[in-house]
Amino acid sequence: MHDNVAAPPQGRRSDTPRSRRLAGAAVHVYTATGSVLALLIVLAAVDGDAVTALWLGLAALVVDGTDGMLARWARVKETIPWFDGARLDDIVDYLTYVFAPVVLLWTTGSLPSGAIGWIVAALPLLASCYQFCRVDAKTDDNTFLGFPSYWNVVAFYAVVLDVPPGAVAAFVVVFAVLVFVPVRYLYPSRTLALQGVSLLLTAVWFATYAVLLVQYPDPHPVVVGLSLSYLVYYLGVSGWLTARAAHRRRQAARSGREDGPA
Repeated sequence: MHDNVAAPPQGRRSDTPRSRRLAGAAVHVYTATGSVLALLIVLAAVDGDAVTALWLGLAALVVDGTDGMLARWARVKETIPWFDGARLDDIVDYLTYVFAPVVLLWTTGSLPSGAIGWIVAALPLLASCYQFCRVDAKTDDNTFLGFPSYWNVVAFYAVVLDVPPGAVAAFVVVFAVLVFVPVRYLYPSRTLALQGVSLLLTAVWFATYAVLLVQYPDPHPVVVGLSLSYLVYYLGVSGWLTARAAHRRRQAARSGREDGPA
């Protein structure tokens, strides 16, 4: 135990109705179920049941995609101010988006064997440790800065499309490097630009995820095309958001020079 334990946080709202506090607690429990899903993904992967692991991964995606909306509805920051929901979300996301997918990649033979495979498997774990701890991982315009550790998506396509281990390793290395590159990536549920279109296309992607699992191991090319087209949209919008942010910075710098002393 540490001797310098911080004092209990102040500001608990005794005037908050019990029903609101219970609603806030229920949202946090809902978020925390992602950690259980991560365990089940790992167990399914170790048992060699990749399809079940991916279905559980879809459930984890649904939880992560809806808990923020529920948290805002329940006003959890007001009803349970002493509980850090953002930290809980980060813990669960690391388990479901990073650790469990890397286990799945390893158990399905999607990574090279031997020492090279171990090194490649370590890259997402280490790179995402950095990303989850950086204070600017989410920008002021509600985008992700650096590749947002979507290793569950990498694992999904590696398994469903039966991507060769060498190609998977190459993708893993590239995306691990992109964690450190200051490119802005779309945050579908929070980025205001094109939000309606992004949410609609994200829902379509979720549907193609489920259909591809039902069709596994013989996915229909049309469904594969629809699924991959969302990735093209995602990367295209992310590039546009990055360019727009750079343009704003240039304008701000130019305005600063013009307003400065002659």
